[in-house]
Amino acid sequence: MTGIGRVIVNTGNGKGKTTAALGTAFRALGYGGKVCVIQFLKGKGDYGERLMAANIDNLDWYICGKGFVFTKENIEKDRVAAREGFEIAKKKVLSDEYDLIIFDEITYLPHYDFLDVEEIVTLINSRPERLTVILTGRDADPRLVEIADTVTSMEPVKHAFDQGIKAQKGIEF
Repeated sequence: MTGIGRVIVNTGNGKGKTTAALGTAFRALGYGGKVCVIQFLKGKGDYGERLMAANIDNLDWYICGKGFVFTKENIEKDRVAAREGFEIAKKKVLSDEYDLIIFDEITYLPHYDFLDVEEIVTLINSRPERLTVILTGRDADPRLVEIADTVTSMEPVKHAFDQGIKAQKGIEF
């Protein structure tokens, strides 16, 4: 893959931010690109996309979170996990071995004071020119929106959950 990398932000309160990022990952993989996914905050577990990723060459996947349950007792563990994940992110960006890196749920890190937004901005601005980075999560900080080339806000119109339909394997996870 060649070209100038982009900064893409998928934000908003609707469903599909990670799914859209992974669609781009599959597109890059289809052209022989090397892709890295770093998931912040999401905990370990059997998610369909993770199960599939284990079978794909040129796709590296890192889980750097404890899950979305924040309590006073665990907030420091969540902060440490986020910081450790960001250290992995820095190494992967600066390695110049990837064509696309996805920072899944990274927008939450400044929102929860786990990381200063300027650290993310500095990393994005120091990336190799050819590297595309996708950032996902709700409430994207205005600084992330400002440095992005493309920003999409997913907004809910209607959701099955509101009708009492529970999350379904293969659709929501």
